[in-house]
Amino acid sequence: MFRIFLVEDDPQISGVLVRQLSAWDYEVRAAEDYRRVTEEFRAFSPHLVLLDIGLPYRNGYHWCEEIRKISQVPIVFLSSASDNMNIVMAMNLGGDDFIPKPFDLNVLLAKIQSILRRTYRFTTPAPRLEARGAALDTAGAALEFQGQRIDLTKNECRILQTLLEQKGRVVSRDLLMERLWQTDAYVDENTLTVNIARLRRKLEAAGLPGFITTKKGLGYMVEEAP
Repeated sequence: MFRIFLVEDDPQISGVLVRQLSAWDYEVRAAEDYRRVTEEFRAFSPHLVLLDIGLPYRNGYHWCEEIRKISQVPIVFLSSASDNMNIVMAMNLGGDDFIPKPFDLNVLLAKIQSILRRTYRFTTPAPRLEARGAALDTAGAALEFQGQRIDLTKNECRILQTLLEQKGRVVSRDLLMERLWQTDAYVDENTLTVNIARLRRKLEAAGLPGFITTKKGLGYMVEEAP
């Protein structure tokens, strides 16, 4: 079941969308605190976001930018401010579509289905990467452990993903360097050491001391059990 996160402060529109989208077999959650949209997004981990522009405290453009810092999930703007300037701004800030209000529910459904099909149809769900009660959310760049989310940098996420994919086996520094090389212009040995040291401190502060083990002269590993 696809999860849809709805950020719409008009209770009438929100109520209709929650009822209709739920009837179409989507799991829908409406934002409750418009000062904590990013936190609610992370907690729900949706497949798609429906986002109004005119919101209390911060507008939809702000929340689109914040979500784009942590996820590439499709974002569809819903707004009565449908002039060209707002549409262009929404697209430039990371929106995937713009639906003017008032809208036809059938048109909205068709667009949602199209975006979800285009985004997820040809993707195979990745195996769950976990160890010692912690699970890696690669899309959200975070490690989930005992009800908390540990935010990770791109390099930290890539390091943990590589180690968890090879859980119980030693991963060489060369392989880790190769994984980091994919998107970074250059990563030297010292940068890898610094990243792992910072990652270890972050994990230890969250209650995961010794999560990454050093095998001297060989590399690093995440063991099945402590």
